[in-house]
Amino acid sequence: MTRFLVTGTDTDIGKTVFAAGLAGALGAYYWKPVQAGVDPEGDKETVARLGGIPKTHILPEAYRLRTPASPHLAARIDGVEVCLDKLTLPQVDGPLVVEGAGGVLVPVSETLLMADLFAYWQLPVILCARTALGTINHSLLSIEALRSRGVPLAGIAFIGDPHEENERIIPQLAKVPSLGRLPRLDPLDAISLKAAFAENIRLP
Repeated sequence: MTRFLVTGTDTDIGKTVFAAGLAGALGAYYWKPVQAGVDPEGDKETVARLGGIPKTHILPEAYRLRTPASPHLAARIDGVEVCLDKLTLPQVDGPLVVEGAGGVLVPVSETLLMADLFAYWQLPVILCARTALGTINHSLLSIEALRSRGVPLAGIAFIGDPHEENERIIPQLAKVPSLGRLPRLDPLDAISLKAAFAENIRLP
C-alpha cells in the first residue's frame, strides 16, 4: 500500500500545499495527526480544498489544538496532554498521506520530537524544502536528523522559485533523490495545483 509522510525543513514552506497535491495525485487518504492553529482553517480543510479530496478521505486529527504554536506549547496552552498511544497510524483501504507539523525537530510534547514520531511510524518521508538561501543547511540537517533515527527517505521536493545550484547540490550531498520542484502558484487552487504537480513532481 502506498503511504508517505510529508514533512518540511521549516514551517510555512508549502508542505501542506505539497501534501494536497500528493494526496490528490494518489487518490489518497489524508491525515494530519497534530494540528496547532485552526484560524482561518486547519490543514485538513486546506488539503480538502486544494487537493480535491473527498470528505470521506480526510481523516480527523488525533489532536486539534487552537493555538498557532509549536505543538508542545499549543498543547500546554490548551490544557491537553499529547500521548503516543493516540498517534497510531490509521488503517485505511487505500493510499495514505500523513503530514507532520512544522519541521523535523519540532517538539510534539515535552519528551517527543516530530522525528521520533516518524521513526515510530516508519513511513517513507518526503522532505519539502525551500529553494532560497539557507536551504542547504536546513535540508542537510533535517536529513541527518531523520537518518540518525532510522527514518526511511523517499526523496526531497523543492518548493519555490528555481535555484539550479541548490536543487543540484542538496540531493547530491544527501544522497537522496530529488522529486522535482513545485513552483509558487498564483492563483493557487485545485486546478492549478493538479496541473503543476503533474508537470513538475516525480512520484517516488
